Amino acid sequence: MKKILLTTVIALATAVSATAQTTKVTIHANQAGAKINREIYGQFSEHLGSCIYGGLWVGENSPIPNINGYRKDVFEALKALQVPVLRWPGGCFADDYHWMDGIGPKNQRPSLRNNNWGGTIEDNSFGTHEFLNLCEMLGCEPYISGNVGSGTVKEMAQWVEYMTSDGDTPMARLRRQNGREKAWKVKYFGIGNEAWGCGGNMKPEYYSDEFRKFNTYLRDYTGNKLYRIASGASDYDYDWTTVLMDNIGNRMQGISLHYYTCSGWEGSKGSATQFDTDQYYWALGKCLEIEEVIKKHKAIMDEKDPQNTIGLLVDEWGTWWDEEPGTIAGHLYQQNALRDAFVAALSLNVFHKYTDRVKMANIAQVVNVLQSMILTDQEGTGHMVLTPTYHIFKMYTPFQEATFLPADYDSEIMQVSKAYFKEKEGARDAGYRPCPLLSVSAAKTVAGDIVLALTNVSLDKDQTLEITLDGYTAKTVSGEILTAKNVADFNDFAHPDKVAPREFKDAKLKKGVLTVKLPAKSVVVLKIQ
Repeated sequence: MKKILLTTVIALATAVSATAQTTKVTIHANQAGAKINREIYGQFSEHLGSCIYGGLWVGENSPIPNINGYRKDVFEALKALQVPVLRWPGGCFADDYHWMDGIGPKNQRPSLRNNNWGGTIEDNSFGTHEFLNLCEMLGCEPYISGNVGSGTVKEMAQWVEYMTSDGDTPMARLRRQNGREKAWKVKYFGIGNEAWGCGGNMKPEYYSDEFRKFNTYLRDYTGNKLYRIASGASDYDYDWTTVLMDNIGNRMQGISLHYYTCSGWEGSKGSATQFDTDQYYWALGKCLEIEEVIKKHKAIMDEKDPQNTIGLLVDEWGTWWDEEPGTIAGHLYQQNALRDAFVAALSLNVFHKYTDRVKMANIAQVVNVLQSMILTDQEGTGHMVLTPTYHIFKMYTPFQEATFLPADYDSEIMQVSKAYFKEKEGARDAGYRPCPLLSVSAAKTVAGDIVLALTNVSLDKDQTLEITLDGYTAKTVSGEILTAKNVADFNDFAHPDKVAPREFKDAKLKKGVLTVKLPAKSVVVLKIQ
């Protein structure tokens, strides 16, 4: 695919010079914050396009190498990523999914038309057993999204019993009949998805009552305790959060939030790999706006839940661009450039700051859909490629369960006119969307090391950072860098390592000060001991 080289600064963006500058950064290692929950690095797998079929699952009889039907290369890549939690089966698909169609002998399972995503016919060969067994193999927590929109209370209650009861109950006996003797452990359970939209087009007051009704009949079986998640708001809908906090309250342990870096829901969303400078800085500014969104939802929750017993779960987030030309409409298959890696890094840095309330995040999605970790071929030849976003998640694994450390620094701000995108964004306020060129996130690991993520999103300006570590004596430093010749560069099957991490050698320790030469358009993650 032809790519546009980002060499011209459009008039709507404030130009920056190409000269390096020195920025002083202070990491307060003696002011430990909250633990960064590993679930912030969660993934999302929906029956959408080739996320499940051809992505995670090819079946036991496939010529593509597999482990009990799971694609071997994809499974091994996810295992290396240390995936903490995996959400399934949707998404919009969840409120059209009837779980009993996906159990029992595969040749007896009814086919299903995916009404939300392209009308694809699926054979239901990937169902409850296949998902929960995959989670066990990966060593991650399953997160089930239950069907409120088109399902019944009885159906949902029986699903929980089927998965988690070890007693002599009807659904436990049915599970054993289908080959699984011991119950699974299922912690996270979503009571509906996007109830304000594809999950039923409900008002928050009505959904609150539906939640309370469904929730009444979800039992905790055999020592399994459900973490019950309400279908929360879409980005700027603060009223939804207010109503649910008032009307559901502590009947839920978590409330979801969905936020996409997307130029709008009507018409073209733009290409994943062909974009100009304004579109680049706009996208990063849009992704960073999630901080203000989290702060406002958090403020509502802090007021109504001062004991902090209810978690905020950003269980859908990431970039949403146009589908790649030549792919199936409705399957949301998009490429993944270095720009997407920056969206991942900047978003994760925001989540780190609010981990006292943000207990989970699930990027959309794990394979072949939107901002995915992995792309597999669409012709079934068995090729796989890791995306730049995968590499960010892999580089950031030391942050899982580490303790957040505050940092002080200044950053130059790129300003992109909101008027340029006003129509696409649904006539949100005009003015300017800020995009800081530097982002810093630090944490102390369980082993006592410092992990430090440094992101320079400037297209043409290197930065020199002088970093002081208050309360910590550093002796050694090592790290990796992710960058590319062009911010629109991506990995494909012919060039799988065009955007890949490599060793970073421009970090030096001298007299307690860490000096880092941070190239333009790069993410660096350092381990400091």
